[in-house]
Amino acid sequence: MQRKTFFVGAAALALGVLTAYPAAWAQTVKLTLGHGAAPDNPRHLASVKFAEQVKAASGGRIEVQVAPSAQLGDDAAMVTALRTGALDISANSQGAVAAAVPEYAAYGMPFLFSTPAQAFAILDGPLGKELADKSAAKGMVVLGYWDNGIRHMTNSRKPIRTVDDLKGLKMRTPPDAVLVDIMQALGAEAQQIKFAELYVALQQGVVDGQENPLANFHASKLYEVQKHLALTGHMFQMTPLVMSKRSWDRLAPADRTAITQAAQEATAYQRQLSREMDERLLGDIKAKGVEVTTIDPKAFAQATGKVQEKWQSGPIGPYLTKVVKAANGR
Repeated sequence: MQRKTFFVGAAALALGVLTAYPAAWAQTVKLTLGHGAAPDNPRHLASVKFAEQVKAASGGRIEVQVAPSAQLGDDAAMVTALRTGALDISANSQGAVAAAVPEYAAYGMPFLFSTPAQAFAILDGPLGKELADKSAAKGMVVLGYWDNGIRHMTNSRKPIRTVDDLKGLKMRTPPDAVLVDIMQALGAEAQQIKFAELYVALQQGVVDGQENPLANFHASKLYEVQKHLALTGHMFQMTPLVMSKRSWDRLAPADRTAITQAAQEATAYQRQLSREMDERLLGDIKAKGVEVTTIDPKAFAQATGKVQEKWQSGPIGPYLTKVVKAANGR
């Protein structure tokens, strides 16, 4: 039986049930949702779904404008805008949000989760609520934890089958400190490049490769400039759907309920889309001429073991230890 999603951030703050709006609340509310993904990515499709559901739940009063493809800046810039109230909502990235709330990094430890469902079993429970509480303290209300998939590596130079194959490769990473640690542990050279600039960077040889979920790789047509895909499965990443607490606090209780309900539906939809897309994209990627290889996960996990040790000895150690124990069923 599917677990009931535990949308802790908004649900804890929403009051009452959706009722008729008093005349004082009759004016239209306009909100902006920004994200960095391509228009046919599950992140964007679910953002559009969220906007539609908010409009329906509010009787047309609340309008959410969705701005994809980093139109409002990269993920780090959008996190800053959220915290200052300059942006209302963002379907953001785990790494960028972790810069403000370091505990998000706990979910990106190498080879901790083999499927997104394992991570969501934790995020939809008490540890997800704890993370949402920490987010609220930093000015962001969690509306849902979306799926950014299990990440795999690609490059333009050679197939990757062993740890040694990564040595010396220039690999792009997003602004995610855990990913930088993983690449360095594997002997690759990590270079941070904005996702909106990644295609050109790969095309021009600024970097040799990158790593992303299959959905991101496919939606942004990176297969045109990357012909080697290794199914490394080295990291899970979520997409936190977060709202500026300043924007949230300005809303009437019924508006908050409408947004909470819409977020629940959009989150279930996004996770389903992401799961279905991963299952069918691999065949299409192969058909486009990309060579697909597999790895020995035990060897890669051993090579990156020091990454988790480093983070457990740092400031998020207590929270990370709880996540690791939950992931291992202890």
